[in-house]
Order: sequence, then C-alpha cells, then structure tokens
Amino acid sequence: MKKLLSGGHYKIFLARILFAFILFTLTRILFFIFFHEHFGEIGFGDFMLIIFYGLRFDLSAIIVFYSIFIFFSIIPFHLKSKRIYQTMLLVIFIIPTAIAMAGNLLDCVYFGFTLSRTTADIFNVIALGSDFSTLLPQYIRDFWYAFLIWVVLILLAVLFFLKTKIVSVKTKTGSKLLLAYLKESLFFIIISAIGIIGVRGGFQLRPISIMTAGQYASAKNVALVLNTPFTIMKTFGKSGVKNVEYFDNKTLDKIYSPVHLYLKKDHPQKKNNVIVIVLESFSKEYIGELNKNLDDGRYKGYTPFLDSLIRESLVFTNAYSNGKRSIESIPAILAGIPSLMNDAYITSMYSGNNINSLATTLNENGYTSAFFHGGTNGTMGFDNFSKLAGFDRYYGRSEYNNEKDFDGKWGIYDEEFLQYAADKLDQTTQPFIAAIFTLSSHHPYKIPDKYLSKFPKGKRTIHQSIMYTDFALKKFFQKISQKPWFDSTLFVITADHTSESLYPQYQTRSGMYAVPILFYQHNSNLKGENKMIVQQTDIMPSILDYLNFNKKFIAFGESVFDTSALHFAINYVNETYQLIYKNYALIFDGTSGISFYNIEKDSLMKIDLHSTFPSEEKELERKIKAIIQSYNLRLIKNEMVTI
Repeated sequence: MKKLLSGGHYKIFLARILFAFILFTLTRILFFIFFHEHFGEIGFGDFMLIIFYGLRFDLSAIIVFYSIFIFFSIIPFHLKSKRIYQTMLLVIFIIPTAIAMAGNLLDCVYFGFTLSRTTADIFNVIALGSDFSTLLPQYIRDFWYAFLIWVVLILLAVLFFLKTKIVSVKTKTGSKLLLAYLKESLFFIIISAIGIIGVRGGFQLRPISIMTAGQYASAKNVALVLNTPFTIMKTFGKSGVKNVEYFDNKTLDKIYSPVHLYLKKDHPQKKNNVIVIVLESFSKEYIGELNKNLDDGRYKGYTPFLDSLIRESLVFTNAYSNGKRSIESIPAILAGIPSLMNDAYITSMYSGNNINSLATTLNENGYTSAFFHGGTNGTMGFDNFSKLAGFDRYYGRSEYNNEKDFDGKWGIYDEEFLQYAADKLDQTTQPFIAAIFTLSSHHPYKIPDKYLSKFPKGKRTIHQSIMYTDFALKKFFQKISQKPWFDSTLFVITADHTSESLYPQYQTRSGMYAVPILFYQHNSNLKGENKMIVQQTDIMPSILDYLNFNKKFIAFGESVFDTSALHFAINYVNETYQLIYKNYALIFDGTSGISFYNIEKDSLMKIDLHSTFPSEEKELERKIKAIIQSYNLRLIKNEMVTI
C-alpha cells in the first residue's frame, strides 16, 4: 500500500492528531449545514472565526478522548515502528474517533429537537426504560444519512492511519541510544505539558467550560462553537448543584421566594375536578390561533380543534416551557420544579427528595389522582415520578393492555388512549386531579394507517402527527363533554416542549421555548387572551389559587390569577440560564449576565444590549440570582416542601 505520509514517530503522531482536528472541523461544518436556518445569517468570515475559536474546545476534547492513544504514541519506547505496536495504536485511535464522531453526528440530528448540544444527561435517559433499544433501529432508518456519514468518517480514519508510516531507524547503541531516549523523553514532557494546558483550554485561572463559548458567539450560535464530546465531557458526573450565596437569607426572601400561600377570606375551597393535558411537542408555532400574524395573516396552523378551544379559554400568548425535553417538563408542570441543572430533575441525585405537587396538595383535600401516559411503562421514569409526586394511580401501556393499538415504537396511539383515559376518569371518584400526556406527535411521528390520507404531510414530518393528535383531542372532548362531571372540571392544556421550527422568531433562545398554556372550563369566565409572561411552573400555583387552596406550598412559579406577582420564565441549557422578565431576556452564566435582549422590540434577538449595561439588566440579574440561590439551596437541603 502506497503511503500518504512517512517519517519519524513525532511527525506521524502529529499528523494523526491533526487528522482528528480535521474530523471535528468537518462535523462542525456538517452541523452548520444541517441547521443553517437556525444559525441565521453568518458570513464566510464569521464562520471561519467560529471554526477557529472552536479549535480551542476541539483541542480539549481531543486530548481527553485520545489520551490513551497520545500516551502510547509519545511514551519513550523504541519499538513504536513495529507492526504489532502500530496495530494496537490503530485500535486505540479508531475507538475514540468512532465515539467522538458519533457524538458530533448525533447532534447533527438531535439538535433539531433540543436546540442545544447533547450533555452527559443523555446516558441517564438511555438507561431509563427500554425506549432507546426499541427506537434505535427506527432512528437509524430515519436518519440513515448521519449513520452513513459516521461509517464513512471511520473508514477515512482507518485509511489515513494505515497510509501513515513511521520510518524505522537503525537501532542505536551507547551514547546515541541515550541521546535518543533523552529526546523522546523531552518530547513526552512537552506534549504532556501541552496536553494539560490544552485540556484546561489555556493558562487562565479556570479551565474552559461550556459557558466559555459565549465569549466567541451570540447565545444563538454558541452550539456552533462547541462540539458534543466536549459538552458530554464537561457535564459527565455533574448531577448536583452548587450552594451559591449571592444574598443573605433575609435579602433573598425579599427578592424571591418560592413559598406560596393564598388566603382568601370568604372564599371556600372549590372542589372542581382538574385535568392537566400535556401535548407532546406542541410548539406554539403549530397553533394557528396563536399566530394570526404569520404569513401576512394567511397562516392556519395544524390544530383546528385546539384553535376552537382557545377561543373559549383563557390563553396566555407569552407562555414558555421550562425545558426542551419531556423528562424536564413533567416536574415543572405538576410540581413547579424546573430543571436548572445539567440533569433533568427526574434523573438527578435529588429525584428522591420530598416534594409537593398537584397530587400531594389536592390529595390532602380529598382528591383522588391519576397519571395517564400511553407509553411503555418506565418511559422517562414517569411511572416512578408519578408515585413520588403522590399520584394514586398510573395508567400506561401495560394497564391499557391491548397491543393492537400499539404504534410499534412509543406506545398506544393517542386516539385510543385518550378514549381509554376518558373511560377511566368516568370511573374515578370525584373530585379528581388527572394528568394526561399524549405521545403520537413524538418522533418517529407515527399515526394509524387509516388516517394517512386524512391528514396532509405538512411542511415538516411532525405536522401530520400534530394534526392527528389534535383530532384525537377533539374526540376526547366530544366524549367527556357528555359526562356529568364535565362542567365542573378545570382543564389546563400545554405542551411538554417545542419541536422542529420553520419561523425565525421560534428559533431564538426565547422562541425555542414558546408553548401554549391555556385554562378552560365550560360555561365559566375563563376567557380571552393575556400577554402576561407565564411558564410551566406557573401551572401548579395557578390551579391551587383557582381552587382557593389555603395551605403553604412550594413552586418556582406564580399564579396567573395573581396580578400582584412579578411574572417570569426561566430555563437552562448548556450551563447557561435564561430569564424572561417584563420585556427582556437575560442569558446568565451563573456569575454574571452574558447577553441581554429587549424581546418586545427585538423578537429575533439580534441586538445584544449587554455591552450597554442598562439598568434593566441589573434588575434581571438580581432576580435570576435569587431564583438560582433558592432553587439550589432547597435541592441540597431537601426543602422542597413546607413544614
């Protein structure tokens, strides 16, 4: 085989490491190509700068992932040119290459759903339930191109390695041998020192982190500077939160406290039933009634039934999710707990903490409670979380017990499962609190064959399944509207998170969390549109306020019915927080603000006001520090319930 490159082992080692950099850069370019619509207008010069800055994060990841290969390539040892030794080096070069490229190419697909680089929390999700092994073949079929690129890159790495040859030199003896070992030892020391500096990302006081990327790009483009092996490496084993002390306890409680108590004299507690419906991946973008100005007023959306229900509901047009994954949404919606850390609350070290939830609080008032999710039992740990959150019953695929309605991937089709939920609710002792989580609008977006011609494909694959779930929701309401308990039931409808987006305003750091939140009760005064900023963690306090619940509880949100509260929305991704408050959005790295936008005037978040240091930014920074301090402290001390 003709060699591409030959020379001493120093030269060949450096060439092989350089090739790893080339692979990282290639996957960064692919990442940009796949999601160029999200990153917006980036000129060639700006993109070259991003690639250049990205090398700092690539170096750190390459040194860690290829550490074994580097060690055995530079260790002072005179048999490096031997075939068996080179074969060993080939193996320990290809294994980290395969892993690193799998990570980068994973986000060439997964980023479209989360709009953030994957972190080590992916391993917790994989380990939770059997969904990963069940769905992996489907993901490979759907995203075959990413798998094919991965195979090609691995083959290129093997080919390059085989075409680089260390030229053996004559065996040295005596003083020449000693000098050769001294040179190799010096090279070993130099590379080791460079490795230590490279892993840290430079000589600065603290090693680089995910947040460091914010120095080189706007919040929207940070993911382009990073690489997935780096984000996984930097979050591996970081399931806990740090005790931060921005304020003393007295000052902290004045700025923000998650403790709520609604005392309303002459207002007895209501006994309404409550049904919280969480619609899988129902981005605000998909809902015509919430996007009347899109496409110059011609936009219809994909949810005709939900549109009709919104017109009869109290709907919040500035509503946000607290996360980008289903596993992050359920604690936020049902227990007022956002996931402001690298792990989702459900998979974190705090998941066994005492918490209050809609179930625990209302159970005290004589309610029965049930959680419905048609997925395979164990999916996302929802069954275990529902028990910890105090729900009396959990209904999943096993309880449904009819595999003819299994979609072959996630669980029971929405239409059949919602009908099943309606029947079970009719048999449930009143008053009840129920949570219903749909699933058909989750990738791979499978709907029953009988409806393939009924619902058009739409502009994204997900749109067809959104229309199907909307139809299933319509049939659910048609059925329960005939029940005697329907008029006395409060419905709260939201989405777990957003999904694929077409419109730029929904691709920003704030827009990527925009979801519907609406309150509906038949023949009630819950009507109209409200521009108040609300979030998923507001749902629990809002319901308890509406029911005149008169005991203390903890939730990191506010009641939408409390006009005196200072309403906000908070979320966390890739080690940065976002606070949406008043007309502004602050991106905060745990120490200080790094970006600041007036989202009312600048909905596309193109004008970063951070450098101007407006007084409003200081106000938001003070508030987010208080929220974080309270959140972290209560998790660490297991104080998510009142005594």
